Amino acid sequence: MKLSNIFKDILPKSDKEIFDTILQNKNFKIERIVSYGQTSPAGFWYDQEENEFVLLLDGEAKIEFEDGNITLNKGDYLLIPKHKKHRVSYTLPNKSTVWLAIFFTGEENG
Repeated sequence: MKLSNIFKDILPKSDKEIFDTILQNKNFKIERIVSYGQTSPAGFWYDQEENEFVLLLDGEAKIEFEDGNITLNKGDYLLIPKHKKHRVSYTLPNKSTVWLAIFFTGEENG
């Protein structure tokens, strides 16, 4: 058993987005993502084989879908079904945006 903290070792600024895998097996992956103004490249769309549950722990972000945009604020969460094309169009440029993302296979219930 190992105790840790989701907010541990978050840099105040970084030129790179930081991805930390917390736990994974063949059916799921739990990841902490820390963004510092990074967005998806122009014209790039995620089209994932897994469902993605994303919880915004701190900061602000916008996710763009082919049929609209969603703004996420601290505490907001969203389930993105597999193959739902999306991209990150905004994260705070002067403060860290902290995400908890859970990627999983199978059917989603919720």
